[in-house]
Amino acid sequence: MSRPLGLQALVWDVDGTLAETERDGHRVAFNMAFEDCGLPWRWDEARYGRLLRITGGRERLMHDMQDRADAPRVPSERDALARDVHRRKNRHYEELVQGGRIALRPGVIELVDECRSAGVRLAIATTTSRSNVAALLGVHLGPDWSATFEVVVCGEDVRHKKPDPEAFVLAMSRLGVGAVGAVAVEDSPGGVAAARGAGCPVVVTRSSYFMDDPIEGAIAIGPGLHSRAGWHPALPGTGVGRVTLADIAHWHALQDTVSSYP
Repeated sequence: MSRPLGLQALVWDVDGTLAETERDGHRVAFNMAFEDCGLPWRWDEARYGRLLRITGGRERLMHDMQDRADAPRVPSERDALARDVHRRKNRHYEELVQGGRIALRPGVIELVDECRSAGVRLAIATTTSRSNVAALLGVHLGPDWSATFEVVVCGEDVRHKKPDPEAFVLAMSRLGVGAVGAVAVEDSPGGVAAARGAGCPVVVTRSSYFMDDPIEGAIAIGPGLHSRAGWHPALPGTGVGRVTLADIAHWHALQDTVSSYP
């Protein structure tokens, strides 16, 4: 398979994009970490959905503690607790992944394989931790998972998390690819803002927690890579089957004529 003209790289988000990690992964792991620490806190699905508007697990904890009377009042103690909970959460998350609780979203592996066959370079730009990325992809792609992605930018690599564009700027710099030659694959408004801030066109595969959020600046938006139906702009043909590399290239070629989809 030859590389589509003009499309040099796909830059993937992880949480919500490669896999539906949030509701049944990170949220569950946070609750297990709270229990480890003897804290009575629990994040139900609705509360966690609201907290996802805060990017970064430790940052989410710090934000949540602002409303908790039983959280430490001293800033240094609050920060220390957040770091401890987050460390425990990451351990529990890895255990959940290893136990087969979190699958990659349908269509992801097929598109990744197409890119590799066609010479379209692959990168990750996420603000989750490297250990979380390694846990997820190690299970689904094997111990050599990092060979699939030429560049992997994680939360430890940046000073500012999404919606700041730093992760995408760094990923494309390391790839040596101009922004217009890449397509970002994202699921959230914050991720879209980060990619667009770096000048990178974005395809949005809506995830469970961002199913109805307004999205601005995407070149295409739809229900997931598993289906060619339900996308805006609509794909040519019957809409049968999964989203292919040719479909991504089609949207990429139209990027100057589209700007956003509700």
